[in-house]
Amino acid sequence: MPASLENPRCAFQPLVNLNTGGVVAIEVLVHPTPDDQPAERSPELDIELAVFAARASAEHETLLPLHLNLLARTVATYPAGVERLHHVLCELGRRPHELVIEVGGQLRETDYGELLDELRRLRAAGYRVAWDGGDVSLSLLLAAEVDIVKLDPRTIAGLPDQQRGLAFVEAMALFCRRTRTTLAATGVHTAAQLKALRGNRIQLVQGDLVAPAARRPTTRVSLAAEVSDVAELPIAAGPVVTEFLHPATMLSVEATADEVRSVLVNRPEVTSVVLVDENRSPQWSIDRNRFLLAVTGPYGHALHAKRHASRLADHPVLVATNSTAMDALHLSMSGSERRYDDIVVVDNSLRCMGIVRLSDLFRGLAEMKVEEAAALSPLTRLPGSDAVAREVDRRIVAGQIFAMCWLDVDGFKFVNDAAGFAAGDDLIRLVGRRLADSAAALRSAYVGHVGGDDFLAVVDVDDLVGFARAMLDGHYQVEGRAVTVSLATLVCAGGTVPGYREVSRLLAPLKRQAKALTGSSWVLGRPGSDRVDVLRGTVAQPRRSSASAPTGR
Repeated sequence: MPASLENPRCAFQPLVNLNTGGVVAIEVLVHPTPDDQPAERSPELDIELAVFAARASAEHETLLPLHLNLLARTVATYPAGVERLHHVLCELGRRPHELVIEVGGQLRETDYGELLDELRRLRAAGYRVAWDGGDVSLSLLLAAEVDIVKLDPRTIAGLPDQQRGLAFVEAMALFCRRTRTTLAATGVHTAAQLKALRGNRIQLVQGDLVAPAARRPTTRVSLAAEVSDVAELPIAAGPVVTEFLHPATMLSVEATADEVRSVLVNRPEVTSVVLVDENRSPQWSIDRNRFLLAVTGPYGHALHAKRHASRLADHPVLVATNSTAMDALHLSMSGSERRYDDIVVVDNSLRCMGIVRLSDLFRGLAEMKVEEAAALSPLTRLPGSDAVAREVDRRIVAGQIFAMCWLDVDGFKFVNDAAGFAAGDDLIRLVGRRLADSAAALRSAYVGHVGGDDFLAVVDVDDLVGFARAMLDGHYQVEGRAVTVSLATLVCAGGTVPGYREVSRLLAPLKRQAKALTGSSWVLGRPGSDRVDVLRGTVAQPRRSSASAPTGR
């Protein structure tokens, strides 16, 4: 054994999906000795460390994909070692699609071709590949097709204050979206860093803030003390998988093919059989169609009837009881050729709780999307008042400070009466597009269209001025005539409002004051205070004639 492997230390670092708040994978970290330097590590030792990590992970039950680390020069110059790692993983029962090989470190330019060839072979074998850290050259990043790009802690450390670092993260986020690559961030230690990453729609994060490394794999997300805003890390979204649960048909792992056949023949409603051990932990999954095709074909009964049914089974697709339906659907569709098998749901003790059929997931999620689409405004495709109400109540429960904005068009009835309802519809679409664009640019904004010419927006206080400028500085015209808009804003601190209905009530007088001003106007108030700040607009002057202008705002 190499000297560096005499007293190795192993830790498991979760990767957290910011869209669901759940742990989606585990990176296995091995530290041979305190003075180990990856830049000086030999390819032979690098492979030994990866093998050690694989064996260490096999000692712990985990349903999550694993991330193993290899140096780029190991992959490029030591293919025999990579092949050895592959055989060890096969011996441990780990299938390639359950593994992500993270490749990092410096590499000589003369080895680029060999590295790209080896990466293609890894992906062809079913492994997923990630670029790890900031040492990978841009030319390699452009030439190689990888699944994940990881931003290293040095890049994250300066966020959000270092503008060059923030610009780089934004550029990488755009690059990964365009190339359909997942962007992950490592070394996340502060709530400000997390907010900056979420603002750039980065999906995966690692760091002590969300889930520190541990001696055993974990699926728990722990929020550090500096995260005072619980909404920084969302809970799982959408229906949970248990809403689609069916009772599982379970037989012993020692069951014969004849026993399974008897169950399937006598119970046509059964789509799968789960073979479990003495602790009711799923070991194998038998798909009805594939099994019956095997045992009813020529010589099928004679070949299989008295032998273990597990010979005709597959490893089950497992999800935990707290998984969302979308998580389960994504798992079943990623990297598996058995894309229509039943999914087995297990509890924290890995006991079988039931099965979920993909047809139910498809139907349930489709119905949910139809309901969401039905709630959108047919004119602007923005969410309606119910969706905005949920967003406001979520921020109130989280104790956030936020601004609620009510925007409408001045003299909109005159626009319809003078230019026609089609022109009015075009104006509403224009305002809706600008709202949607501002929400996409500011990230913290949630916008909605509640009917007619009335729009709502919920934004962080830090983004309020930028949002207001985007909506008020824009020029609105109908048939050459300028149109103005009014904006009423209520800044809500934690504990100042009980819910959406009270926010709506307090906004009404602010909107009336905004409408009393001329030009595009903006007034701002706070719950419990009589003070109203006029930030845009002037006091209306009496008009001598209204024959050629709107009579009201």
